[in-house]
Amino acid sequence: MVKNNPLKLFRSRYVRAVIGSSLFSQLGIWIRNFAVLLFVMEDTDGDALAVSLVSVAEYGPILLFSLIGGVFADRWRPKKTMVWCEVLSALSVIFVFLMLQSNSFLAVLLSLLGSSILSQFAQPAGMKLFKQHLSETEAAPCMSLLQALFAVFMVVGPILGTWVYGHFGIEITLIIVFTAFLGSAAALLRIPPDPHSEAQSAALPASFLREIGEGFRYVWENPILKRLSFTFAAVGFGVGLISPLGIFLVTEKLGLPAQNIQWLSVPYGLGEIAGGMAAFALSAKIPPLRMLRIGLLCNAIGIATTGLSPVLWLTMLTQGFVALLQPAILIGNQTLVMQHTDSALIGRVTGIRTPLMTGTMLLGMSLSGLLKKAFPLEAWYGAAGLCFLAGFLVLIPLRKNLPAA
Repeated sequence: MVKNNPLKLFRSRYVRAVIGSSLFSQLGIWIRNFAVLLFVMEDTDGDALAVSLVSVAEYGPILLFSLIGGVFADRWRPKKTMVWCEVLSALSVIFVFLMLQSNSFLAVLLSLLGSSILSQFAQPAGMKLFKQHLSETEAAPCMSLLQALFAVFMVVGPILGTWVYGHFGIEITLIIVFTAFLGSAAALLRIPPDPHSEAQSAALPASFLREIGEGFRYVWENPILKRLSFTFAAVGFGVGLISPLGIFLVTEKLGLPAQNIQWLSVPYGLGEIAGGMAAFALSAKIPPLRMLRIGLLCNAIGIATTGLSPVLWLTMLTQGFVALLQPAILIGNQTLVMQHTDSALIGRVTGIRTPLMTGTMLLGMSLSGLLKKAFPLEAWYGAAGLCFLAGFLVLIPLRKNLPAA
């Protein structure tokens, strides 16, 4: 059914609920993140430490709580977990609203931190719901659809968040964010009830560490997951290497004023959106492993070419090309993980892989930031391209392990 027409996915009550929930959730997240950033900038007169704490509150929980959230996602009922995470995120916004009278940016940061921690419980629970409610042929189109939605918000989210805060101020913005998170929770209520499982009722303290160990062993002993995890880490490291260098690509390589960085952002954003839509249209026809390999190889070539490009138009072209194929990497990788992971361990596998990519990305960013002057830009972009190529090469033997179908 889906193989011939991905749009038939919308007949599924689960798919409609997940798309609706993601729409509300993305609205809340992007508006909240930029409102918090701008509020902290104003409240502290642009204090660098305070602004950096915003990033810590956003990304720190990924490293610290992702694995814990994955263990609990395997124990708890996923629908209930996701609904409560959205409700608690909404309540954290109310806490900030009440604390605004104290004029303390720390209250705003605590809310952001709490919501980011809750996301580490909701994300693996969402993967578990995918496993429960979607067949293998439906998984890739649905993930492609979500990736297209995320790509749209990567472009319009910063604009929307800045506009809402600039026009309405922090109080009205928080009310909008509160409503968005409640809307996300309400949409999730349309998902069919969770099946009861005795494993989810087990006592936590006696087996928590053992379950974490089981997750790591499962990934290590599964040749497919192990290679996919290496690819995930290689992509994260490659992205990290070049993330801080975009501005230098404009000023040093192209010899243009820093303001011209916008001309690299436009094709990248449009490429992400077009790539997500293309992946949705083609996901039912292209196997996820092939989609992943195409994305990795094309990104390796595109990133290396970006570092060599001497003119703006070619750099814009390569940026758009790289962004166009990035959804194929994320969708192909996630679909393969879901297809080849036991439903009882999907939360822990997700909890292990998420900080793996984030950690390697932060490592790459730190390395290029510290040693940027030691090597030319061409070397950094070439090294990033090699990371994607390494991810591609490590997947070549996988055809021996994947089922023939």
